[in-house]
Amino acid sequence: MPWAAVIGSPIEHSLSPVLHRAAWDSLGLDGRWEYRRIRVEAADAAELLAGLDDECRGLSVTMPCKQAVIPALTALDPLARAVGAVNTVIPSAGILTGFNTDVHGIVESIRAARRARGLPPARSALVLGAGATASSALAALGTLGITRSTVAARRFAGHGSVVAAAMRLGVGIDQVAWADLPAVARAAEEADVVVSTVPAGVADVLVDRWRPREDQAVLDVVYSPRDTPMRRACEEAGACVVDGTQMLVHQAALQVRLMTGADPDVDAMQSALAEARG
Repeated sequence: MPWAAVIGSPIEHSLSPVLHRAAWDSLGLDGRWEYRRIRVEAADAAELLAGLDDECRGLSVTMPCKQAVIPALTALDPLARAVGAVNTVIPSAGILTGFNTDVHGIVESIRAARRARGLPPARSALVLGAGATASSALAALGTLGITRSTVAARRFAGHGSVVAAAMRLGVGIDQVAWADLPAVARAAEEADVVVSTVPAGVADVLVDRWRPREDQAVLDVVYSPRDTPMRRACEEAGACVVDGTQMLVHQAALQVRLMTGADPDVDAMQSALAEARG
């Protein structure tokens, strides 16, 4: 039976199975394909890829494997190579190709939210964090026409550096140390788009320092827990809050297209996600 899976660690909380199974159902594949959860640490990612059988149609890759899988791949999509992170692996005729659909998810979720609010094109942005998802956010912001963003993080160097990703993407960044919270808050106040890629709760320290604007779009890619102090502050101030689950749906829809060659029903995926989350 053809199968796909989400890999990473931890993996028990992943909503990928809900989204992919709903997508397959909309394509008439439900019951004919199997979707699995496979817990794997970064150090074991290459071994897992080497052992894939011929029935595997694709992998959704989550942390901590988004960069760890790259050395084991045969080919990289140009966007994934520029970002330096892979969230989708497609096996075909012995070739393992890595893709990045997180960028698509961020673009579509922000674009739809700003369009629904009637906001003009964004001109400036702040990205919180400097990991793999932050690099994807920079690529997405570039697609939205923002060619220079501020990045606030504890550190900027090391493997998978967001600075190196920015250079590959051809976008500029201004670096702000997370320890300088007043500077981070000023950057948030000036930005048309704020994208938080830090772990749940980390960005909440900004709540008392930054008052969101009604013409700002704020995306927290962490969708659980949903009700955070930062989200409440943004909603109370009337900001355009972009639900992290929208990014999740759009990136998964593109994964399904890569795995099956067909476009799933995004509304069906959103409905299944809403039902799963209660």
